[in-house]
Amino acid sequence: MMSRQKFIRDSIHGNLPLTEFEVEVLDYPQVQRLRRVKQLGFISLIYPGANHSRFEHCIGTMHLASKLAEQLELDEHDKELVRMAGLLHDAGHGPFSHVSEAVFDVPHEELTGFIVTKTSLADKLSEKFNTQEIVDIINGKGRLGPIISGELDMDRMDYLIRDSHYTGVAYGVIDTERIISNLKLKRELILDIKGVQAAEAALTARYLMYPSVYQHHTTRIINAMFRRCLRHMISQDIVNPNEMYKYDDSDMISMCRSSEGFSRDIMERIDNRQLLKVARSEPVNGFENPEQIFKIEKEKLAKAEEEISEDFGLDRNYVILNISEYPSFDEMKTWVSFGENLYHLNEISSIVGALSSARFNSADIALYVPKEDMGKINRLKLDNYIDLPERVNKFDTIHFEQSTLF
Repeated sequence: MMSRQKFIRDSIHGNLPLTEFEVEVLDYPQVQRLRRVKQLGFISLIYPGANHSRFEHCIGTMHLASKLAEQLELDEHDKELVRMAGLLHDAGHGPFSHVSEAVFDVPHEELTGFIVTKTSLADKLSEKFNTQEIVDIINGKGRLGPIISGELDMDRMDYLIRDSHYTGVAYGVIDTERIISNLKLKRELILDIKGVQAAEAALTARYLMYPSVYQHHTTRIINAMFRRCLRHMISQDIVNPNEMYKYDDSDMISMCRSSEGFSRDIMERIDNRQLLKVARSEPVNGFENPEQIFKIEKEKLAKAEEEISEDFGLDRNYVILNISEYPSFDEMKTWVSFGENLYHLNEISSIVGALSSARFNSADIALYVPKEDMGKINRLKLDNYIDLPERVNKFDTIHFEQSTLF
């Protein structure tokens, strides 16, 4: 049995026991940096309580992964391996988490892999583990991968509960105990039919958290502004995108504030909440094929921004076309065992089937400009600048799909 001599008091899960080795890993700077990286980026500007860190989320994921490992009756080594993967799964996140990640070609999982296998932390981990095994689990590979990164993984369980708690948005309250107790591991994690209602609640919670928190209209504006600022910093060689795992939120804010021109102005606007405004918005569910909106290339968006700027006499840097993040909801693909047969969750749950269609209801493509420029673009039509799919009668389609939820 793992000997656990220390505890961390977590605001969500209570006392979390740690082994002496885990405490040593926690004290490495690569892990301690996560205390200074906000889990939800700039969302505290909308929900003031949302100041929790990636560090909190990582220890929470470790805890839930450990509970599932116990439920699955893994051997002691695999239990410790899964715990460590949960603890380190977000070690590669840059400042403000997913906000900065969208700017780079390198996903945070790749940077996490570098930290786990190539830095001083790797030397410590190698005393007890094969570091590549940790990386594989973090990336959802192998037999244990789905515990940390899969359709119904412990990473997702923790952030839904934690984000709900700190934002004060009640949608993220889910029954993790019920879900964990009804999971078994074969090639993948399989949910027993008795856990379907809890899984439905978790998926519904995530669906509701998207427009309320993760893709809140003001959240998207702030994120788009900061990303434009960060791209400018990279173009000026002030920030090295390959070293984002070294920076924390304070580092990035300091660099932006101490820079000149555009980057400094954007940071001041964010500091003082003088944000860009929504000049135009086209709901994704108003198009015949919503999927096409998410396939619009960045180059086409940039060209449209440039043309709008020229036609209406606007500063190009402050004109932003933004598309909501694609609502993937991979949990719908979760395997459910019913007797001797296996089904995908959306095949046996009418609620999940309805959510599959309804997930596009809150997404849109939007144009952001400074408040002082709003009056200049009264006659602007997005169709004149970017090819959009055919529109449909929303009431006949989407309203019907939504009605099946209630």
